[in-house]
Amino acid sequence: MKKLYETQEVPKRVFLVGIRDKGMTQGEADSLAKELVGLSRTLGLVIVAQEQVHIRERHPQFGMGTGKAEALAEKAASLEADCFIFDGELSPSQQRNWETLSGIAAIDRQELILQIFADRAKTREAELQVELAALSYSLPRLQHKYLDLARQRGGRYGAKGQGETKLETDRRLVEKYVDRLKQELAEVRKNREVQQKKRKRRGIPTGALVGYTNAGKSSLLNAMTRADTLVADKLFATLDPTTRQLELRNGRPLLLIDTVGFIRQLPHTLVEAFRSTLEEVRYADLLIHVLDASDPEADRYFETTLSVLRDLGAQKLPMITALNKIDQVDSIETLELLQKRYAERCTASVLISAKNHSGTDELARCIEELLSGGITRFRFPPDRYDLARLLHRSGRVLAEKYGDTAIEVEAQVETRIQEQLKAYRVIHPERPLDVPAYRLPGG
Repeated sequence: MKKLYETQEVPKRVFLVGIRDKGMTQGEADSLAKELVGLSRTLGLVIVAQEQVHIRERHPQFGMGTGKAEALAEKAASLEADCFIFDGELSPSQQRNWETLSGIAAIDRQELILQIFADRAKTREAELQVELAALSYSLPRLQHKYLDLARQRGGRYGAKGQGETKLETDRRLVEKYVDRLKQELAEVRKNREVQQKKRKRRGIPTGALVGYTNAGKSSLLNAMTRADTLVADKLFATLDPTTRQLELRNGRPLLLIDTVGFIRQLPHTLVEAFRSTLEEVRYADLLIHVLDASDPEADRYFETTLSVLRDLGAQKLPMITALNKIDQVDSIETLELLQKRYAERCTASVLISAKNHSGTDELARCIEELLSGGITRFRFPPDRYDLARLLHRSGRVLAEKYGDTAIEVEAQVETRIQEQLKAYRVIHPERPLDVPAYRLPGG
């Protein structure tokens, strides 16, 4: 499919610039600067310099004073930099001003992340989502491409010049293409909804692996399910949700879903484009929040993940925090404090090393406990063997009795299944059901 917008080759030599105003602490500024380095290296860029500019207030022309901007442009020229990368958002006019001043490309954090996503996209769905996000980001920036042509007005006052006509034509083409992409994504989302409904009918619970990018979610998926998902020490190595089945110790299956990693200041266009993918989290039965225990920024990453979960409406789901990479932490006391701190903020916390497969048994035990709901009595019509089989698949059947008028089953099942079968629940059982459980007829 031919794209209707130009893509510029990613420059190799970059000058990183962070802008810290009075609303940002030094710690936060340093953390974002470190993250910008990681994002840049993910694309294989060569960092020739990095500076942090302190300002009292934002200036509309460059985001900082003109004198400082000119000094940075001169330094970039002396270092033969190909591009400025700003740790923040540039308005279209600021981007144009920086490129005019320095004579080199100027991109912001959003565009950098978009290029990383474009580099990682492998499936058709991911490609569609990234392309939609890139077009939505580029649309308000089309104007600076035709700035020189737009000045060639001529004729009477108010008449449209050649450049303005070209701009409007391209804008209409891009908007039309965006509509097509949205239609294609809508079809993909329908297929995803069908898959989700099939999972629910099968009665197999799902657990979503969530967390900051590069925390080790894919490594944990591989460790627990013996999968061969791509693992790389890079940001956003996984864009497409990967689902693998895990057999718990009690014989119950669990579908583990590896999701795209989160990051601070994730571009709004990407959040919208990837909403169908991210909503895999919303439909899960529990969340496994993978957190890098060795990273001093763990608390910031924890809060970022919670913020995204709130945006998705998934903040109330049961959550286990898996403190990963404990093999990189020397102090046992530090690990015990971390485990206690996060246990107070979620359902449970577990110390693990996905790399060494340590702690995964304890994590599986926590999952089992979380999925084991209360003991409930159900009474089904005599011909509804399918409902009894659902309890065998998704819970622990303690006793059951088959009669001419009804099938009675007593089982320990999670809340989701209880809600699904609430029409058949026996609120006040009249007698104990002491008939031992046995294999279903034909099951």
